[in-house]
Amino acid sequence: MRNCLLCSQAVEENRTFSSLILFQKEQNTICKHCRAGFEAISSIHCPRCWKDGEAKVCSDCQIWEAQGYVVQHQACFLYNDLMKDYFSKYKFQGDYLLRFVFAEVLKKSLRNFKKYTLVPIPVSPEKYQSRGFNQVEGFLQAAGLPYKQLLEKQDALAQSSKNRQERLKSQQCFTLVKDVCLPDKILLIDDVYTTGKTLQLARELLLEAGVKEVLTFSLAR
Repeated sequence: MRNCLLCSQAVEENRTFSSLILFQKEQNTICKHCRAGFEAISSIHCPRCWKDGEAKVCSDCQIWEAQGYVVQHQACFLYNDLMKDYFSKYKFQGDYLLRFVFAEVLKKSLRNFKKYTLVPIPVSPEKYQSRGFNQVEGFLQAAGLPYKQLLEKQDALAQSSKNRQERLKSQQCFTLVKDVCLPDKILLIDDVYTTGKTLQLARELLLEAGVKEVLTFSLAR
């Protein structure tokens, strides 16, 4: 019997023959109660950034468009209190087992992007040294999805410690990996979409470098 990595309650394990063969770790890392607490983005969402509850292009995306940037983003879940707790344990407390929780969700969500090269948003060397891993790469590795490291990030004040206005004023913090060969189509992947500034900066750099199409994706919005 395992305990839920989020609430510490016992996790029921349905040991079918297929699950044993497939070794589906993500099924028994959290309990059914916690899994049910992650809210999927509804069918009514902004068509640009997937902000929940917005039937038309939201005000955030209209502001981006006025600046010449058309958002092309998709996401899976709302950034609710349980998701915040999840990221607190995964990213900031370093519970690396939690990378398996959304493996199957990501596999299904990214099936429509087979023609795109998956590129995770990087963390700075300083952040990687203190945390020990890149949380987005952890997601992709757990899901068995191939990706390429095309970007490097300079150390700066963490986005999680900034307010909304500070995030929107962020300057370019990414550079291309030296001597990298860029594909024509890229899907940038981040953990959480808040203002969209991080993804916009990375997308801007890649388009300027000659990539023909760059879309964006995040686990939470």
